[in-house]
Amino acid sequence: MVDAQRLRTFSAVLAAGSISAAADHLGMTPSAVSQQIARLQDETELTLFERVGRGISPTPAALALAEESERLLGELRRVDSVIADLREGHVGSLSIGYFSSAGALWMPRLAKRMLTEQPDLTLEMVLTEGYPPGESPVVDLDVVPDDPSFSIRPGHTVTPLTTDPFVALVPADHRLSGRRRIDMAELADETWISNDISAGVTQSLIDRACRAAGFRPRYRVEAQDHHTAIAFVAAGVGVTVLPALAARRAPKSTRRLRLTNPNPKRDIVVLTAPVARTNPAAGRAVEILREIVAKA
Repeated sequence: MVDAQRLRTFSAVLAAGSISAAADHLGMTPSAVSQQIARLQDETELTLFERVGRGISPTPAALALAEESERLLGELRRVDSVIADLREGHVGSLSIGYFSSAGALWMPRLAKRMLTEQPDLTLEMVLTEGYPPGESPVVDLDVVPDDPSFSIRPGHTVTPLTTDPFVALVPADHRLSGRRRIDMAELADETWISNDISAGVTQSLIDRACRAAGFRPRYRVEAQDHHTAIAFVAAGVGVTVLPALAARRAPKSTRRLRLTNPNPKRDIVVLTAPVARTNPAAGRAVEILREIVAKA
């Protein structure tokens, strides 16, 4: 098994670009850092750095190892933080991941209540949207759309928060703007604007709903995020279909229309990492989130 401390040292050398700089950052001697790297190379039977002039350069094997070990080191940092807090008799920090529309509507209220109840708590809010499956930042709690390729994480506790239906957003002067509800098929001939940064669960649900309605959407603009897509709709460029949560703050120059036949929906959950289960702040944050979402 690879030694975790040697991995940390290796990561520091890779980030700093030299043995001496990494030694300064780690509070070690250059000789001690060199020994850690040498032992890691012996342990892995890999050449991780090569001499280039007076410096060193990482090998392709080093870059691959760094990419694969990044999440492990993140988890170890979280464990170290929990251990330090437990030694002091309290858990003083909590990291919470979120996607953009949840961040705008729920996270400020969550932070306000958590810091009012626990003034000594340090909150780290992390935008985890847009990362490929398995590569999102390591956090204690993560608020995510429920997607088997992303939201199922080993050892994590899943707590349902809400179901978020999708809506059509059209310009205020659009031919359909006077309606409150439309069939999905009525958008078949429209100019569409995409809005999913990661082409993930949101885009998948939209595409499946369109296929069920008998057409494929004509995407003429790839905006990649909800806020920009809404701005394009407001400018009269085209229409977009997006979760109702993301359309809450759409401008008056647009209209939200309910969708039927079909009406795609996404489930939103909060994931609790194994390391956060003993953190009272994590449990309280989930309770408050459920209250906020229920009243929204």
